[in-house]
Amino acid sequence: MMVPTLLRHLSWPELRHHAARHAVAVLAVMLGVALAFSVQLINASALSEFGAAVRGVNGEPDLSLRASAGSGFDETVYGRVAVHPQVALASPVIEVDTYALDAQGQRVPLRVLGLDALVAPALSPSLLPEPASGAGRYAMLDPGAVFLNPAAQAVLKLRSGDRLRVQSGLRLVTLRIAGGSSAPGAPLAVMDLAGAQQSFERLGRLSRIDLRFTAGADPQRVLRELALPPDVRAATPGESAQRLSNVSRAYRVNLTVLALVALFTGAFLVFSVLSLSVAKRQPQFALLGVLGLGARERLQLVLAESALLGLAGSVLGIALGTALAQLALRWLGGDLGGGYFAGVAPRLQFGPVAALVYGGLGVVAALVGGWLPARAAQRLAPAQALKGLGDAGARTRHPWLGPLLMIAGALLALAPPIAGLPLAAYGAVALLLVGGIACVPAGVGLLLRAVRPTTNAAWLLATQRARHLRASATVAVAGVVASLALAVALTVMVASFRDAVTRWLDTVLPADLYVRTATVSASSDAAWLPPDFVARAGALPGVRRVETLRAMPVSLDPARPSPVLIARPLADAQRTLPLVGELLPPAPGEPSAYVSEAMVALYQAAPGTRLMLPLARRDGSPLRTAFFVRGVWRDYARQQGAVAIDAQDFVALTGDTRVNDLALTLAAGADLAAVQRGLRALAPDPALIEFAQAGEIRASSLRIFDRSFAVTYWLQAVAIAIGLFGIAASFSAQVLARRKEFGLLAHLGFTRGQVLAIVAGEGVAWTAAGALLGLALGLAVSVVLVHVVNPQSFHWTMELLAPWGRLAALCAAVVAAGTLTAAIAARRAVSQDAVLAVKEDW
Repeated sequence: MMVPTLLRHLSWPELRHHAARHAVAVLAVMLGVALAFSVQLINASALSEFGAAVRGVNGEPDLSLRASAGSGFDETVYGRVAVHPQVALASPVIEVDTYALDAQGQRVPLRVLGLDALVAPALSPSLLPEPASGAGRYAMLDPGAVFLNPAAQAVLKLRSGDRLRVQSGLRLVTLRIAGGSSAPGAPLAVMDLAGAQQSFERLGRLSRIDLRFTAGADPQRVLRELALPPDVRAATPGESAQRLSNVSRAYRVNLTVLALVALFTGAFLVFSVLSLSVAKRQPQFALLGVLGLGARERLQLVLAESALLGLAGSVLGIALGTALAQLALRWLGGDLGGGYFAGVAPRLQFGPVAALVYGGLGVVAALVGGWLPARAAQRLAPAQALKGLGDAGARTRHPWLGPLLMIAGALLALAPPIAGLPLAAYGAVALLLVGGIACVPAGVGLLLRAVRPTTNAAWLLATQRARHLRASATVAVAGVVASLALAVALTVMVASFRDAVTRWLDTVLPADLYVRTATVSASSDAAWLPPDFVARAGALPGVRRVETLRAMPVSLDPARPSPVLIARPLADAQRTLPLVGELLPPAPGEPSAYVSEAMVALYQAAPGTRLMLPLARRDGSPLRTAFFVRGVWRDYARQQGAVAIDAQDFVALTGDTRVNDLALTLAAGADLAAVQRGLRALAPDPALIEFAQAGEIRASSLRIFDRSFAVTYWLQAVAIAIGLFGIAASFSAQVLARRKEFGLLAHLGFTRGQVLAIVAGEGVAWTAAGALLGLALGLAVSVVLVHVVNPQSFHWTMELLAPWGRLAALCAAVVAAGTLTAAIAARRAVSQDAVLAVKEDW
């Protein structure tokens, strides 16, 4: 009962008199909780919405038979499956990812499903075509009719009765909009199965067969009895949603950890605020101690105050995070920059359990920040404090703890990922930060040894006190060390990644002009450039060389998104690919492959191994071929992995001469605009092809990169601001505890300016030492981020690049701002109260 009474009579007046200071601590906790909780809500809502859309499109079959390659499988499999006695229902489906022209003639991504309208609704009711009035009762069986879901109607701006033009290869197929469907999710069109096969050149092919078994059937036994061909595999209903969840998990976790950085720095702000509060209330604590308040009760009181600050910040943070998530979902959709949920427009789904978890994290962060001030209140010597001697006797405890924690962090960084996530690396970063902060007193002492003695009394007092009372430096500059270390680490990581992406773009974009018709690999089988277009493009005036690229997904593991197979000219792979490591000589009589770093991490496709790829001949028949892996290359565009093979090998094996992209090298003095006009004239419709120059692609990619990492700059600013506030609060606390010291100096003849210079000199010494320690600690953390967290999360590597100019400017700004805040705090040291305080001992 004593703690609630003290909260009411001691803590509440302190909060009312210094509401702004405590509000800053609550604000820091609130921002940390809000950022982390909003990221959680957005990701959870996007995953849930995507899963619902997948269930709406795929229905609820017991099992689906899918093609291993994008070209589908022979439809004769359907006849064998449909007559099996334990298969109650079999629904054949054609899936085509293509493009359609909207009302303004612009291309829009569109998924087309070809269904048996008499069978599919039993498994997928939302796909049931809904004919418009006047379309006829048998419109769903018309091979030229199509039915749009709400998302497609909204983006295409077309109505029932209008003509819909969809792309097949490099031609347009005209269909008639005969109604709609209630299918959720991204833009989708439903049409008759035979019509889809004819329109998209899939005659005799199927993409999947959805199955419903009879009661008591054994699915595994049915699959064995069906003896499916090698290009057909069984898939569970939730496989697509689980696959997206798996590939986006590292991105979501990293984004959450980044958001929790604000909560980490918020703990330091709570630490600074409560340190100042405890210092101001030393006489009250001392008097209560003399009157019988025990050390344990003082500890509980300060911890209760920190818990209440954390609770207030958490409640407000949950509310703010919910609002931020709602706004983000409305303005940005479900995608936060990773490209995983593009096209998904989810509704907010509040999670009470997640709210409790993140709210609890806010309270824990506040308790962690309040622990040292609470321990200071607990260790307070009442008699000494009543004399105004403060904690001058404080000494550094356990000097070995900091180095031990940093060694443990370095060792933990060597650990492999856990469940595909760099959890050990996150722990290593935390140990490095905490250990580095624990090393602040020793580091300050070591750095101040280099300061030469001086005859200036003020500077001599400042440096000697900074050197001999190093324990106070932990309070003064811990926030600076932590915030500057995080800012340096993020700066180095972003600079390293940006430099790596820039050099990668320079390597993979050697041509003058790029022409494409499929913007994503999923559409490569529906939107492609025919051989005659390629030949005529190479014969245009001004074109010196044409290189082709064929991109298509290949399924190697049902639990993971399909890697992308890239067929392009690779006669000189050393020049055309950004290779990493040694390039092995080709194996005699075997086709060669060059894999991205993700393929090595996910599929163990190291150089010297054989990689089996499921290909398909031009007629659709399956073909499994072993490729000799000659080398590894960097690919920052495809986290799921990519395999590059020579275009001649691909054509020789499959007979597929279709391409998706052209890279044109122009002759000297060629007119770029004239070449583009000539290419447009070769296409049946100019809207079906897109142009881009290497400089445009490079600039656009870097703009997307900078926009994706903009949040890191905001986090750096917040961290530095919190660190500087911590300096101000810490020096204010020390000034209050040293009133009699400064009063004695005034009586000994020190002027106002000299006393001010002493505190400012301590600020310079400690802030400069803190900046150097923060720089070193930040570089250590950046090594873990660049060489451990990044490869374990996204399976690509980069070289460490330290932008020394920016880092020096950052450290100089911190030292200048820290000195200024210390000087402002020192104004209290030269007040009349400090001069008169020494009389309390007379």
